[in-house]
Amino acid sequence: MHNTTPIERFVVLFMPWLISLLFISDPVLSYFTAWLGSFVIFYLTLSGWIRPLPDDMPVASQIMRPVFLVQIIFAGYMACSSIFYFMNLLGYDNFQKLNYFLVNDNKLRVAAQCQRYYCLGHASFVSGILLFMNYPVKQKYFVKPGKLSGLLLTTALVSLSVSIILLRIPGLSQFYYQLNSLSFISGTLALAFAIPEKKIWNTLICITLYLFNFYQAFISGFKEPIIVSILVLGIFLYPSYKKLVIITFGPVLILLFAFLPAYVSSFRQNAWSGAESTEDASQIALDAALHQEGGDTNWGFLVFRLSEIDMFTEFVESTPSNIDYYGMRLVNQSAIAILPRIFWPSKPSTEDLVMERVYAAGVVNRASTVSAKPAFIVDAYLSGGVFGIFVSLFIYGALAQYISLKAEELFGGYTLGTALIFTGLFQIFWRGLSFEFLINSVFWSYVSMLVMFKVFRSKNIVEKL
Repeated sequence: MHNTTPIERFVVLFMPWLISLLFISDPVLSYFTAWLGSFVIFYLTLSGWIRPLPDDMPVASQIMRPVFLVQIIFAGYMACSSIFYFMNLLGYDNFQKLNYFLVNDNKLRVAAQCQRYYCLGHASFVSGILLFMNYPVKQKYFVKPGKLSGLLLTTALVSLSVSIILLRIPGLSQFYYQLNSLSFISGTLALAFAIPEKKIWNTLICITLYLFNFYQAFISGFKEPIIVSILVLGIFLYPSYKKLVIITFGPVLILLFAFLPAYVSSFRQNAWSGAESTEDASQIALDAALHQEGGDTNWGFLVFRLSEIDMFTEFVESTPSNIDYYGMRLVNQSAIAILPRIFWPSKPSTEDLVMERVYAAGVVNRASTVSAKPAFIVDAYLSGGVFGIFVSLFIYGALAQYISLKAEELFGGYTLGTALIFTGLFQIFWRGLSFEFLINSVFWSYVSMLVMFKVFRSKNIVEKL
């Protein structure tokens, strides 16, 4: 697969954004042009019209590659989830139009502006992926047939053990999150291998690991880990059990979106306040979610929590009218964040650095204890407006694709390279956080990947062709 795609095809990716600019005087039409434009971008990329999709394996067996899963989750969350917020601005509540509602024209205008930025960001992001997408990867290393399932289980157990140790060492806790994620992905992938291979003991151990991780996600107070734990298992099982996965995992994910807002809201109120123990808070939250009446909690979640556009509008209203663009300042702060605190105990708090721009924009009051870190596209906008979004999101997509390719090159192909190492260590690409957090995580995850490669080579787990 060689990059011979005419540049005109990449230009087509930006047409929805350009067309939405033509309707700038009509916020509703401009918003929906940009919002639907992301679905057009999905179609153009996932159909292979812009560039042919990788053909070295069936699509079902390569879903974890950036053009598929990273794009669907990252761009889908970023560019498609704002529809409920916009409906709310138009006077809808629980999908019903209110009889008496005064539309705020300024909020409507700024929301449409942010949606245009999302559409531009989606086009730039996927351009970076497609331009660097070069398959099949030239194989330099391989794993002997028959060793893979056992290797995955061993990796899961070792990663979990090391992550627990790192959590107890001051200044190295960030590596805990990397290896904990790797352990979860490895254990889930091992389970997907063990079930069709009918390896009873492997299956029982993997199920135990999976249930442990799911329980930890369930009492975390966050929705994402619970959804991810179900999603990843479904994706890994899909190649072997297509119909079963579609029939079961699809409805389960839909139910989770309906159930989790009430559960998480109740859990946080009881557990985080210290009023109840974690176990009791979980049981109370479970009861509250199962017996919730009305849709207020879910509609509030869809409007203000599912999407981050509400925060984005506040940044757009303050920058550059009241606060100038940051230029390279956020990138420079990210370089500071990379150095582990164990080597620089007095290093400025990354959280404080990020929250400074949140306070400056008036998104959160300084007296509040709320943490409201900007999304990646917000930092891209704050760094340089339209140009900042175009450049930053292009680099984001290109970097995700490059790392995935590098992982497949080092670890003998898709299964260990992308499905395990890239997905386990670089899951942050799915969501995209503030510059400082994302750049720090990607840098040290890349270092961890190289260290793991050296360990695998020294143990002859990965052998040279």
